[in-house]
Amino acid sequence: MISSSLTDLTADLVHIDSVNPDLVPNGAGEEEIARFVAGWLEGAGLEVETEEVAAGRFNVVGIARGSGDGRSLLLNAHMDTVGVAGMEAPFDPRSEDGRLYGRGAYDMKASLAAIMLAGAEAVGAGLRGDVIVTAVCDEEVGSIGSEAVAARYEADAAIVSEPTEERLAVAHRGFAWFEVETAGTAAHGSRPDLGEDAIVRMGHVLVRLEALDATLRERPPHRFLGWGSAHASLIEGGTELSTYPSRCLLRGERRTLPGEAQGDVEKEARQLLADLEGSARVTFFREPFEVEEDEEIVSLVSRHGGGPEVIGVPYWADSALFAAAGIPTVVFGPKGEGAHAAVEWVDVASAQRCAEIYTAVAAEFCA
Repeated sequence: MISSSLTDLTADLVHIDSVNPDLVPNGAGEEEIARFVAGWLEGAGLEVETEEVAAGRFNVVGIARGSGDGRSLLLNAHMDTVGVAGMEAPFDPRSEDGRLYGRGAYDMKASLAAIMLAGAEAVGAGLRGDVIVTAVCDEEVGSIGSEAVAARYEADAAIVSEPTEERLAVAHRGFAWFEVETAGTAAHGSRPDLGEDAIVRMGHVLVRLEALDATLRERPPHRFLGWGSAHASLIEGGTELSTYPSRCLLRGERRTLPGEAQGDVEKEARQLLADLEGSARVTFFREPFEVEEDEEIVSLVSRHGGGPEVIGVPYWADSALFAAAGIPTVVFGPKGEGAHAAVEWVDVASAQRCAEIYTAVAAEFCA
């Protein structure tokens, strides 16, 4: 059943435009794909709830209800995609040489199809525990979908089905966005006695930022993730050529390792400013993720997956939100290529294997 259905289901999902509107203006969002997923899961016999997390942004949660007194497993995938610039026919799925092409095929509608099929297999399977299929919105920007799921639903373990090339991911970096603003005094360029240059002052901050990044790379590396990092992303300041700028704003990013907290990044941002007049603040923070390899969900996915390589992944994933909610979580998904690229494809056989692995893990964990 799984192998004969996954290709068609993935193609149906790819055909639906679900570009994240917070990433691309006028993006379609998740309403249409949420209706499709909800209808499919209902037809498969799951208990389904659709939630509007924000205006026009929807989650779908389907539960294959167990008989009771068993452990629950949460399976997670996101419905939104990035934009389609440079793509030819992004929503017309095409199969060729075992690959399915189209926007979202790899990131991550094949994974979504796989967890939907695993949920369907759990219906009527005589399990004691629940299998909870969570199709979420907004992973590509703010992860408000998984944030809402983690706040509302409890589970004993979770699999986030982001593509990992069928490797078992037990860690990933977190990230923080920070701002440093330097202050100056506006004056005409002919009056250097009155003007104070906020952009020149920001130069001191940039030198300290370079030193911070170098210091991070001198620390002992994480065994899966290597080093943390810090970089400048955007900078703005000044109004015209003959005016001393009164302000300069730097926006940057800090990639964090397990054990590094928001307070650490806030302290670093203040140290970038040092004694300069201005302000420093962290504007957004997402926790890093790590799960112990002796957790049962890790060993189950490893065993049913044939002993895959254990890794850390470079990208941030919703796994951090479930782990922060106290749910032991792993990241495991199919092979493919082209996430966020003009040519995107998923290995169909790999996605089929993932569906079978999710099904087998659920059958054992929730039995």
